[in-house]
Amino acid sequence: MEISSVLIVLILSIGLVQGLIFGIVLFKSKSPNQVSNRILGIILLLLSYRLLVQIMRLFGLGYYDTWYYFMVEMNWAYGALIYFYAKSKTQANFKFTKQDWLHFIPVAIQVCFSVFVRLQNLYWDGTRDSLSWLGYYGYVIWMNNSTIYVIASMLIILYTYRALQLFKSPRLTRAQMLKLVWVKRIIRSFLLYFSFVLLILIADLLIHQLATGSSYYYFTRFYYYPFFVGIAGLTYWIGLEGFSRRNEPTISTPQPSIAQDLEKLRSISTQLKLAMEEEKLYKNPNLSLNSLANHLGIKPYLISKSLSEVYGKRFNDYINEYRVKEVQTLLQDPSNARYTLLSLAMDAGFNSKSSFNRAVKKHLGITPNQLK
Repeated sequence: MEISSVLIVLILSIGLVQGLIFGIVLFKSKSPNQVSNRILGIILLLLSYRLLVQIMRLFGLGYYDTWYYFMVEMNWAYGALIYFYAKSKTQANFKFTKQDWLHFIPVAIQVCFSVFVRLQNLYWDGTRDSLSWLGYYGYVIWMNNSTIYVIASMLIILYTYRALQLFKSPRLTRAQMLKLVWVKRIIRSFLLYFSFVLLILIADLLIHQLATGSSYYYFTRFYYYPFFVGIAGLTYWIGLEGFSRRNEPTISTPQPSIAQDLEKLRSISTQLKLAMEEEKLYKNPNLSLNSLANHLGIKPYLISKSLSEVYGKRFNDYINEYRVKEVQTLLQDPSNARYTLLSLAMDAGFNSKSSFNRAVKKHLGITPNQLK
């Protein structure tokens, strides 16, 4: 085996082993997140299965031998599973309904047609006449071309896009959104990765046909194994994330009284936003929670609670974020070029150099000098 093949086997094996272990652990998990953990566990197990198939083929197993008839693709399930994973994370007490199972009809079609196409080898005697027209063209389109992966990529793109829309639900508070950022990041990564894969698949197929007009064999293409290396990377990543966060609290359905309180806190957050953006109260260096509460006629603890529940922030962080944005705006004005950065910070509401430095570092992740 060549060195490149050994390296590929190693990378795929790491993704396989981790996906298999974490998939089993998550599927058997008894935490409050049981439904979402099981869905993620199934995703990991399916990805691990696909990596196992590819590793076996690197060792010469699965090419028209006994294993060939058992190694059936099920990657049309990924998209729907990712969508329902997002649904289980963003909706309280999520359960599958009868209508939800309709989303897995493409998987049944894929399995049935894969079995049919593979069975054609039992009748193949080296001539086209030994197969029916459906058997012949089904084999060419299904096995020699990248049909399976084109459709799988399209399904993943569709379902991940729908999954990302779930995070725009008004029922999610800012604090809940912050806790689910990692889920959103994983889903977006699947969307971007398989969008890239789909473009390569279609472009390569069209270019190959136009340039040569010869037979097209997907499994000999230059991106075939790099594609599975990417799958191994995704499997490794989501396995770590899902396992480490498997016991995090689930999103609960607010009771009527709690829902009313949340609506009140959102109303307060709107008042705070108007006070900052229209009155620019943050420019007052002596602004405090109590002085802001007196100005708005709202009790201080309600302001703190609103900031925590709706924005997931503390008072000082909320105010300093506006001040940092103000400094950025002032820096963009050419007429302010003659002023020092510290003087602009003071004009934005900061009362010391140290508080300004800390705020820039915290909210932008850079130093004040880099900001300028």
